[in-house]
Amino acid sequence: MVFITGATGLVGSFLLQELQVRGLAVRALHRGTPPVGTFPAVEWVQGDILDATLLASVISPEVTHVFHCAGLVSYAPQDEDALLQVNVEGTAAIVDACLARPGIRLGYVSSVAALGTPAELTSEQPAAMRQVITEKATWDLGASHPAYATSKYLGELEVWRGAAEGLAAVIVNPSVVLGPGDWQRSSTRLLSYAYEEHRFYTKGLLNFVDARDVAAHLARLVLDLPTLATPERYILNGGAYPLGDFLREAAAAFGRRPPTVAVPDWAAEIIWRLEHGRAVLTGARPLITRDTARAGR
Repeated sequence: MVFITGATGLVGSFLLQELQVRGLAVRALHRGTPPVGTFPAVEWVQGDILDATLLASVISPEVTHVFHCAGLVSYAPQDEDALLQVNVEGTAAIVDACLARPGIRLGYVSSVAALGTPAELTSEQPAAMRQVITEKATWDLGASHPAYATSKYLGELEVWRGAAEGLAAVIVNPSVVLGPGDWQRSSTRLLSYAYEEHRFYTKGLLNFVDARDVAAHLARLVLDLPTLATPERYILNGGAYPLGDFLREAAAAFGRRPPTVAVPDWAAEIIWRLEHGRAVLTGARPLITRDTARAGR
């Protein structure tokens, strides 16, 4: 049997399809209202990844593989505590539950954000190589990182900790995950932005990957490849586009008017500060944050 968290999310829902095509018995954790009419063969369990007692019962002796796809993606300042709770404490709870069942193999969905930022640019490097991050990247403890990136990095540390204690694990680090699904959740908001005919876009480069590719590669890495003595992590990226080009192509595919006005870096710096002040005063979520304003530069 396979156990999966985040099964109603973008990656998790496509992973469920992959697992069912393979004919595997699946038990899936969900929060809130139970899914109706989707994946009827799945054994759905309602609960929270922080509930150690629940995890001990659902990760039962017949479970051979665990896929931890649950996670929170946010760059809003008011979500910093929630990011640590879900992405770090939640991952630690999953790791502990897996360690209690020797022989389980864990597949963990991390993020390229957990690899940190590229090294400082040097004039000796070819221009195309100055912004490249690989699986061997190390986290710069002295650099400033978004709260989301920090939470995914700390979550990865929990998986490495589990590996040091004997847990077989595979880590995937997808870039911005896109695909058919709820446009109001996670990175698919980019598609909603393109559809809504906004005029403005920020400069920068967008690395992205299809959610279906993430699910397929995750299943193959965890279920088909032999277990290694030490865990490996794998960057999953489908391509890179200037953000403006991506939004224009997406809008064209939807038959909508594309954004045409590039926001200069200096203006983006002013706007995110104004939005931060508005969010503090009103409690509303900022339309742009420091991290999203600087993403991809």
